[in-house]
Amino acid sequence: MTNQDKQRKIYIRNPKEWVLVTEEVYLEYYRPIWRLQKEARKNGQCMCPKSKLWLCDGDCAMCEYRTAGNTVSLDAPIENSDGEAFSLIDVIEDPNAAFADVVVDRLLLEKLLDELAEQDPEGKRICELIMEGCSKTEIADTLQREFGGNWYKSKAAYREKQALDQLRKRILDLI
Repeated sequence: MTNQDKQRKIYIRNPKEWVLVTEEVYLEYYRPIWRLQKEARKNGQCMCPKSKLWLCDGDCAMCEYRTAGNTVSLDAPIENSDGEAFSLIDVIEDPNAAFADVVVDRLLLEKLLDELAEQDPEGKRICELIMEGCSKTEIADTLQREFGGNWYKSKAAYREKQALDQLRKRILDLI
């Protein structure tokens, strides 16, 4: 019996029934759900008991086991490097913002990326790849081609976190 011939069951939550499917369909159905579960657990947002994981359909917003985890409230006060308190709601882009404000923000971003390029060229390239919408695997592959060495997904993710932390720190200094 091949893997494709092997029969598995998936649980469909809405009609509350089990459906017999091939191994291939089973994996295609559950892999994205498992990915969401893993990310939600890592962020402290999923508290599904192990015995109930088969019930998960990946819709965390409607799950009874969802918790706030490490999400940040837009109203929560944050301190900048000068000790001044502000909230994220204060820095969200205004859809009615003037063209001049958008240009200033763009110039600020370019300045930050230039500073990052001087301190950390790999970090700047990682930021550019993030803005292009690349996955961590694509980022690792690109960095390996451009900078050489052994780049793998976890190393790229670690370097991404470092580069973004540098940018956050610099932005808080400027605010």
